[in-house]
Amino acid sequence: MNLQTLVLNADYRPLSLFPLSAWHWKDAVTALILDRVNLVVNYDVMVRSPSLSMPVPSVVALKRYKSLDGYPAFTRYNIYCRDGWICQYCLQRFAAHDLTFDHVIPRSRGGRTTWENVVAACGPCNLYKGNRTLREVGMVLHRKPRRPTRRELAFTAGPQAFDSVHHSWIDYLYWDSELEA
Repeated sequence: MNLQTLVLNADYRPLSLFPLSAWHWKDAVTALILDRVNLVVNYDVMVRSPSLSMPVPSVVALKRYKSLDGYPAFTRYNIYCRDGWICQYCLQRFAAHDLTFDHVIPRSRGGRTTWENVVAACGPCNLYKGNRTLREVGMVLHRKPRRPTRRELAFTAGPQAFDSVHHSWIDYLYWDSELEA
């Protein structure tokens, strides 16, 4: 059984959308037993131990609100997330495995590996720019890189990220969407 459990904050919003805040079902069961989460929705699958039988949780909500303030870790994944999986030079969207990151000011020229100097770039753009400045190659940066907050990264996914989620999660993933009249 390879089921995942959607984890919501205490306000019933996902902790993050991309990556989607999900736990393995065993971790969710443990959290339920330890009274750290509230059960919201179950799967139609039962799990049994010698002393307990319960449905596998599909959606749980934290009992204590987890603040999304502060700053996320500086990782390749979070750079791609901040930039929306879009090459900041040619403005095309790519899958994560087709992206690299580029130092706007090359490291050999004193550029640092920081939020403010690193952007998502496709392979061809990164190769073309190489070890030169934007001015030297005549390239334009789509958006000035900056350090995002955790809250900004938490809600960067679009509906395409939810194509393969369990139907019981849908109401909790689209709650910010505009309703049709």
